[in-house]
Amino acid sequence: MRIGHGYDAHCFVEGRPLVLGGVSISHSKGLDGHSDADVVIHAVCDALLGAMGLGDIGVYFPNTDMKLKDIDSRVLLRQIFDLMKENKFIIGNLDITILAQEPKMVDYIPMMKENFASDLNSSISLINIKATTTEGMGFIGRGEGIAAHAVVLLSSN
Repeated sequence: MRIGHGYDAHCFVEGRPLVLGGVSISHSKGLDGHSDADVVIHAVCDALLGAMGLGDIGVYFPNTDMKLKDIDSRVLLRQIFDLMKENKFIIGNLDITILAQEPKMVDYIPMMKENFASDLNSSISLINIKATTTEGMGFIGRGEGIAAHAVVLLSSN
């Protein structure tokens, strides 16, 4: 068994959609980034890569690669899943925490779980997603951006 942790954070900007866990979320701002800036998927990708001992998301998908500009992060996640299959790993469980002062995530979490279960060929029961605020503290509390942590347990198949 292997454990990996991932973290990502992006600032809010005007004029971009907000996408988290592969779900379009109704909000006045989106997140700034080279891809679609999906901090939830990026944190999961880093957790998966870390558990496999294969570096981080920037090694595989550098922000200098213009082919990746505005790419759907689910495409990246599926490529990481291909690495998992090549290395003979399966999901033991995945636990995600979204840190956002706003918007509220409760209505979107079931769709996010479905996306991860589908993209990682996993049972939805092995995926947990929760959200919290920072009670007004820091860049998240001031509404400047969103962050996510992910922890994954992989096992050899």
